[in-house]
Amino acid sequence: MSVLVGRPAPDFTAAAVLGSGEIVENFNLSEQIKGKKAVIFFYPLDFTFVCPSELIAFDKRFAEFQKRGVEVIGVSIDSQFTHNAWRNTAVNDGGIGQVQYPLVADVKHEICQAYDVEHPEAGVAFRGSFLIDADGVVRHQVVNDLPLGRNIDEMLRTIDALNFHEAHGEVCPAGWKDGDKGMDASTAGVASYLSENADKL
Repeated sequence: MSVLVGRPAPDFTAAAVLGSGEIVENFNLSEQIKGKKAVIFFYPLDFTFVCPSELIAFDKRFAEFQKRGVEVIGVSIDSQFTHNAWRNTAVNDGGIGQVQYPLVADVKHEICQAYDVEHPEAGVAFRGSFLIDADGVVRHQVVNDLPLGRNIDEMLRTIDALNFHEAHGEVCPAGWKDGDKGMDASTAGVASYLSENADKL
């Protein structure tokens, strides 16, 4: 499996259902996120089991992503019409409701292959998540196997860490969360940080 961290995020153009419910045929990643951070997340299939819990969790935190200036984009191998049907299915009936972010149709599997998250046997995407910075470079990725739902709050924490690093130049040690001290990336910096915080790690 490829590591995309540090590399430009693969661009794509595909059909999608927008957060407004509009279906578009030419959703382009680079145009959608130009100058912004973004999270692209892949999931196996609409109308399945772990997937709706993740999409609803992203939607419940959508305002938190927006507050941080981050676009959220979901991708699976389903068609835009299946995405639309799932959005129009009530949560209590196994649907996802009117999620506020785009769902991209990767029916030719080209996008999941470009991000190297296609399951080698099942032919669907693993639960891959990619944080892209405002320059279009992947800064974080995590890939879960099909039975393992991801932690959306961890993605928010990672965004906070990237924002902190960009704002202050310091690095973020293990378990760092918004409001914590950073670390100067130097021998003196790590010694200073560990002398105060090693017992908390």
